[in-house]
Amino acid sequence: MERIEAVDFHDIVQIEEPRVSPDGESVAFVRKVPDNEESYAATVYVVSTGGDDIRRFTVKEGVDSQPRWSPSGDRLAFVSTRGASDDRPQLWVLPTAGGEARQVTNVVGGVGDIAWSPDGSTIAFVQSVSAADRENERDIDLPEEFEPETPDPRVIDRTVYRSMERYVDGKRSHVYTVELGGNRPDEDDDITRLTDGDADYASPSWGEEETLYYTKSVGDDPDDSEAYEIIEHDLDAGGSETVHTTTGWGQALAATSDGRVAFLYNDDDQSTLRQVELKVLDSEDGTVFHPTADLDRTLGYAAAPQWGPDEQQLFFTTPDEGAGALWSVAYDETEAKRVLREDWSSLDAAHVGEDLLAVVRSEWDHPGDLFVSTLGGAEEHRLTRINADLLDDRAVCRPEELSYSNEGVDLQGWLLTPPDFDPEESYPLAVEVHGGPHAMWTTSGTMFHEFQTLAARGYVVFWSNPRGSAGYGEEFMAAIERDWGSVTMSDVTAGIEAATDRDYVDDDQVFLTGGSFGGYMTAWMVGHTDRFEAAVSQRGVYDLTGFYGSTDGAYSLVEGDFDTTPWDEPEFLWEQSPTGHADQVETPTLVLHSDDDYRTPACSAELFYRILRKHDVDTRFVRYPDEGHELSRSGQPGHIVDRIERIVRWFDGYSEYHDTPRALDREEDAGLAAGDDDADEKSAADDE
Repeated sequence: MERIEAVDFHDIVQIEEPRVSPDGESVAFVRKVPDNEESYAATVYVVSTGGDDIRRFTVKEGVDSQPRWSPSGDRLAFVSTRGASDDRPQLWVLPTAGGEARQVTNVVGGVGDIAWSPDGSTIAFVQSVSAADRENERDIDLPEEFEPETPDPRVIDRTVYRSMERYVDGKRSHVYTVELGGNRPDEDDDITRLTDGDADYASPSWGEEETLYYTKSVGDDPDDSEAYEIIEHDLDAGGSETVHTTTGWGQALAATSDGRVAFLYNDDDQSTLRQVELKVLDSEDGTVFHPTADLDRTLGYAAAPQWGPDEQQLFFTTPDEGAGALWSVAYDETEAKRVLREDWSSLDAAHVGEDLLAVVRSEWDHPGDLFVSTLGGAEEHRLTRINADLLDDRAVCRPEELSYSNEGVDLQGWLLTPPDFDPEESYPLAVEVHGGPHAMWTTSGTMFHEFQTLAARGYVVFWSNPRGSAGYGEEFMAAIERDWGSVTMSDVTAGIEAATDRDYVDDDQVFLTGGSFGGYMTAWMVGHTDRFEAAVSQRGVYDLTGFYGSTDGAYSLVEGDFDTTPWDEPEFLWEQSPTGHADQVETPTLVLHSDDDYRTPACSAELFYRILRKHDVDTRFVRYPDEGHELSRSGQPGHIVDRIERIVRWFDGYSEYHDTPRALDREEDAGLAAGDDDADEKSAADDE
């Protein structure tokens, strides 16, 4: 069998956004696969719940997302960029009995967060638009001749004016409805804007046929506030009222036909250290229920809370001790029950149908497939083996759980050994640190390909969930309060010692990498130890004060996790920053970053890199154009491959187990898929 390589990413198919049909006979989902070096093809497919019939449902044009069955199942709404001259997605509706999809909207802000009304006559959606867009009704119908202009200069009047990889440019998200005229291309559809003003509205959810609920960000400065209102909008009367005000990071609503609204809640006191809770509002009398009050888990982002068909049970996901779990709970009780959970697996998406559940699960031997089960979690059935053609010809290695303890705390990690592993031989160790910081790793999910590629290159791979991770309770998650570096480093180091206790792991050949918070930790650890032969720091936070001033809403991590601000404790934040210790680095360290990363902007990476250069550390700074913070998960396919190859190449150059020159001694693209030196690439791939 062939070993997994970075370039295999071009053939890895991802499954996203499953939706069970109203009759329970099929599941719609998005099939996403790299189309070329720069883009993906994302198309809606449908599979029968018997798993014996998978077929493409939309044409291969543009990027499709958000498939949503109409209540009767006679139509499928979806969002697509097909036919667009830019990346603005529009709403399309397709008859399920046959026929062509028709474009319903042509709006300046694009379409997202779509939701059918109970009678199937109307679809609610959200788009992000400026005041000028609303004034000129470009958010209702975009003139054919309109060309958006990039502001020159940009005039900033907001606390948060860009996010992830885009500038906001005065735009706010607003809620709309479109009343569908029919299925013929010449039918008229009536779009109505329901909200206005300088605030962000989100998460439309239908109650009864003429009642729509949505959220509104509020506060003296909505950008600097976690408060939001839940608004009830009477479409028949044309009026709206605020029925509840709360606080929280997420604003995902799920309403019932009799006016109960499930919503997400965070305590706003150091909220980044607090778990996301599920609450339910009875909009008739204002009663608020707290069904997760007794559950010491934070709600996950794989799926927003959903009501079961009886509108009494709620379903939601959480990280759960190294696995993704789907839970159910009665809205007026506090005894949540696990419905689905497989050790070490990730739940990447979930949907509750009338009689069954559909989930996308990643496991150690595959990066994601579609499964269905009964509402109680029984009789689970796998519907797809979407990557079988690739994986059946690749040596996929099985991880081993590594349980260890540090400072009296039990910790969970994993070891992945190379193909053709021989316990009598010796191997170098590659250590991976996750982001977040309040995230959780399993053996699968988005890291499946990277871990397997490192193992295939001859490394034993170690990863773990140190204190600060989600999935082990709030006390565990809050253990890094005011101390990201030393607490996490202590736990990761304890895991390294447990791994190197194995005779087959070379204690003198240990390598380190991580992204985002993992980039912070990589930079922190090489500034505090010379334990590692080489390191790769990716999209990290290197200077907390610089991060506070340049990031998007994530500056709340400084206020929450560290309980301070740059003007209150500047010296403390410098001491807690990797750049405050970068003059002590001796480890050869590669720095990877994205030019359009507005979550962890490049300014602090530039500072870290320059300090390394000034102190004669082996280093290189690689920047990816047209990429944001999600490079490793959803970046351009060519860049994702290049990033993994550069990590491997950097490690190989300092490894005694690879007869490979340092990356600094080679042509900058030598040994990479993007390089022209095929012979060099083959040599680098073949040496052991």
